[in-house]
Amino acid sequence: MKEWQTTYRHKLVSAFEAVQKIKSGDRVVVGHACGEPQALVYALTERYHELCDVEITHMVAMGNSPYAQPGMENSFRHNALFVGRSTRQAIAEGRADYTPCFFSEIPRLFKEKILPVQVVLLQITPPDEQGFCSYGISADYTVAAAQSADIVIAQVNRRLPRTQGAKIHLNHVDYLVEQDEEIVELLPGKIGEVERRIGRQIAEMVPDGATLQLGIGAIPDAVLLFLQGKKDLGIHSEMFSDGVVDLVNAGVITNCRKSQNPNVFVATFLMGTRKLYDFIDQNPQVQLHPADYVNDPYIIGKHELMISINSALQVDLMGQVNAEMIGSNQFSGIGGQVDFIRGASRSLGGKSIIALPTTAAKGTVSRIVAELDQGSAVSTSRNDVQYVVTEYGAVDLRGKTLRQRAAAMIEIAHPDFRPNLREQAKMKGLL
Repeated sequence: MKEWQTTYRHKLVSAFEAVQKIKSGDRVVVGHACGEPQALVYALTERYHELCDVEITHMVAMGNSPYAQPGMENSFRHNALFVGRSTRQAIAEGRADYTPCFFSEIPRLFKEKILPVQVVLLQITPPDEQGFCSYGISADYTVAAAQSADIVIAQVNRRLPRTQGAKIHLNHVDYLVEQDEEIVELLPGKIGEVERRIGRQIAEMVPDGATLQLGIGAIPDAVLLFLQGKKDLGIHSEMFSDGVVDLVNAGVITNCRKSQNPNVFVATFLMGTRKLYDFIDQNPQVQLHPADYVNDPYIIGKHELMISINSALQVDLMGQVNAEMIGSNQFSGIGGQVDFIRGASRSLGGKSIIALPTTAAKGTVSRIVAELDQGSAVSTSRNDVQYVVTEYGAVDLRGKTLRQRAAAMIEIAHPDFRPNLREQAKMKGLL
């Protein structure tokens, strides 16, 4: 028997036993997004009656987040580094908190003990012949949390895809819980005609040999639909999803012309369906690395022809982007948007693109605005923004005066709102 096999048996406990190590007042970091160790989260939540002031910290939650439900606030306080569907109400009602931060800098918060980590809950694959386990689909901040935590509790799930890149040895895990379960899935967004028009325009801006960063949602998925016919595209992205698989099968994405990490996909986490998870499982061309590498603007900028594609909720006439708030309510977070915009701006031949439909609320509200909603934050500054794309066109704001910007932004707004935007721009001295 190998040494690691003995270690494995000695560290094996039930989920109930593992979460007994968590004390009131601890900060517990949970593995990210679809990589969430659901069995451990539920086991911890079942202790709500005997715990108080446990802070549960993570970015977007893709599970049900039982700790954020009404009545749990005395036991658990959720600290969101990015707001998700299952935690949004708790934050809006003051039962949970949001911490603004760039994705690339989250690992430093843990490593430098700005946010000291008492316990990390993560999900890993079974060990290989040397006793190393893959982080599966969540390296991002999870690696730094595991390196920084006082106690590391890992759910071993045989259904978790094994990816290359970030690994953890059994010697660095304190407690192991064997629990196989289906991985959380992200279903593809609904692509309508507006998204198709935006996707077609962005695809025309992507040259052969480009390296792509794609965000989450219907617009990035729509872009992928129109990249058929392109040659030798590559991926260096904080995440990617199912649509990439189709372009690999079509020979569009080869990664062979990437100027950094050629011939491999590089991401920091993954979200998709079983289609994606089967594609990445034991695929030597897929590597996951921590966010302080993948999202580092310096690393991003070393790629030639780096194309960054992100979305927004609003863009004002000066080019300021609100990608995270509806009024004063925190809807999502900044994630890696600024990381990649700044990285792409350093790239030789690179482009950063903010894409959004022109309207919301069934066409009754313009998303191109004279000024951002009261209470909303500026996610990406006007100094950083390059291209803005809507279904009515694309504009490059670089080098444009405020007057030129306002005129250009109005031209890609919905026609129904252009007259009012012009009047507002004149009142603000922008036209």
